[in-house]
Amino acid sequence: MLSVIIIAKNEEANIRRCLESVQWADEIIVLDSGSTDNTIAIAKEFTEQVHLTDWQGYGIQKQRALSLATGDWILNLDADEFVGEDLKKEIIQVMNVDQADAYRIAIRMSFYDKPLRYSSSPKRHIRLFKRAGACYSTDIVHEKIILPAKVRIARMKAAIRHHSFRDLSHALYKINRYSSYTAKIRIQQQQHASLCKTILSTSWMFFRCYILQRGFLDGREGFILAWLNAQGTCYRGLKQIYQDRNIHELPVIKDINA
Repeated sequence: MLSVIIIAKNEEANIRRCLESVQWADEIIVLDSGSTDNTIAIAKEFTEQVHLTDWQGYGIQKQRALSLATGDWILNLDADEFVGEDLKKEIIQVMNVDQADAYRIAIRMSFYDKPLRYSSSPKRHIRLFKRAGACYSTDIVHEKIILPAKVRIARMKAAIRHHSFRDLSHALYKINRYSSYTAKIRIQQQQHASLCKTILSTSWMFFRCYILQRGFLDGREGFILAWLNAQGTCYRGLKQIYQDRNIHELPVIKDINA
């Protein structure tokens, strides 16, 4: 049995596409943290498991959704993501064989509604896993799934499709917000940055996305997405060196996907 867990806030532009792509799942759980648009109404068209809660950060929110699930397997999706037919078939296939307990899945990007073949998130994250013994960390951002010891982890060939940016202004907004919060976390953890390290990290991020992941094969859009990823790395490092003046007053992230 597969349970899909989705956390959301003000995602009316995306959540229908997400939910339509997983109608075949045994259970769909949507955890909303105060939407003021039509997110809740749209979600209720697809599942009775729509729950309302406050916001305490990504890790706590994901754990709340996980605690509501009853399936043997869990698929964790963001509201601006969706599952294509290729990934659906692969998920069904791996659940029917006993080869692994958790799977890392690539996140492939779309830009201005154009699906890109090579441009993807730099890391593969565990998104499909067996529920028994699993829990999420309490991190505000960069939450992690914590699995029992000695679990078998494998990789899936197909990818989750991601509509992360509506347009360039939205991309710049998210990069600015997210870099502020990640810089704040690193400062609190006493991770030190330097201009040299920031330049090297920025260059590596662009090289990784554009060359190693073959983003150049996606043409102009592949270049732009690699550049945006590198910008996020650059701003995060610079904000560790030149801290936002209100860095200690930043509220918990509530609208990073807005």
